[in-house]
Amino acid sequence: MRAEEICTHYGEDPARFHGAVNTPIFQTSLFVDCEGNEGGLEGRYAYTRVSNPTTEVVEQKVAALEQGEAAKCFSSGMGAISAAMMHYIKEDSHVVATASIYGPARRFLSEYMKRFGIKVTFVSGTDPEELEAAVCEQTDLIYLESPSTYLFLVQDLERIAEIAKKHHAATVIDNTYATPIFQKPLTMGIDMVVHSASKYLGGHSDIIGGVVAGRREDVEQMAQNERELFGAVMSPFDSWLMLRGIRTLPVRMPQHMKNALEMAAYFQELDIVKEVIYPCWNTHPQYELAKRQMTGASGLMSVVFDLPGEQIHRIVEALEFFYRGPSWGGYESLASPVGADLERDNETMKKGLVRLHIGLEGADLLKEDFERAVKHVLGRGVSLG
Repeated sequence: MRAEEICTHYGEDPARFHGAVNTPIFQTSLFVDCEGNEGGLEGRYAYTRVSNPTTEVVEQKVAALEQGEAAKCFSSGMGAISAAMMHYIKEDSHVVATASIYGPARRFLSEYMKRFGIKVTFVSGTDPEELEAAVCEQTDLIYLESPSTYLFLVQDLERIAEIAKKHHAATVIDNTYATPIFQKPLTMGIDMVVHSASKYLGGHSDIIGGVVAGRREDVEQMAQNERELFGAVMSPFDSWLMLRGIRTLPVRMPQHMKNALEMAAYFQELDIVKEVIYPCWNTHPQYELAKRQMTGASGLMSVVFDLPGEQIHRIVEALEFFYRGPSWGGYESLASPVGADLERDNETMKKGLVRLHIGLEGADLLKEDFERAVKHVLGRGVSLG
């Protein structure tokens, strides 16, 4: 089944909802027994913290897009991430994780889970042998994010899945960056996929949400345990907004990529730019691996500037169409100068790095915006390197 078919039709049945072409918002906490509706709507629903018809349609679409057996929505990306981790680990477990994962996910593993005796080893993730060397008898989980946050490091998913199975460890990956339009980790042997639905799955910067997809047994167990007991369930209205976003996902993602490739080519030629970091740009050190396991990349990239931090901040502040903000995945372009004040590179960040989300405005408009900002700060136009 093609992604376009899944996003527009899969899981939806107008006849079920009095002919409504758009799945209704079941904004209710409770489904009661009534004539012809024993045990709630069609006998399938009782309490929205457990299940809801609007949310269920979204879950069916995400599972189909990821080619998984089931999916469950959460009230935030971290709700999904922490639930997936907790599903596989136990007291005194060991976790191997890529170093440049999403910051709160790293903090959850390295700080919060210490109270339960959880130990974690962070690796670059780019070398499967290095990763396997970090695995020990207590390793229950290998947590991945490919491409990873800020540095967009790519992990060899098939090889890592083989290593995990060899050592009887589970694998979970954050697939928010590529979305199931461009990458399907479950087909490469990964056990579970998580997303921040606040990003591309929602697509309009108006929801906070998360989703998990994988084998039905794992997902259903998680729904009955981590999701029900932690209470991190997505609201019906957010589910409806996410459903709206998914319907245009196959259209939006190629446009984000088209604009990002044009901006990567533009930044690569500038004398004030030291490096462009984008998985589908041919200067990326893992370009061939990215091409092998991804069919495309999103609108998120990093640009490393060869400028003092103070000038980087001023350029970002002078931008008109790049808003300053920490998130990404919506229609808008964003700039975050996260590495501007760094004195030297480290394992998760590079000195002078600015993360850019290339939105849907059009590359020409964004180039003009950047050139105006540079001229305002440096007193000259951009020049080729």
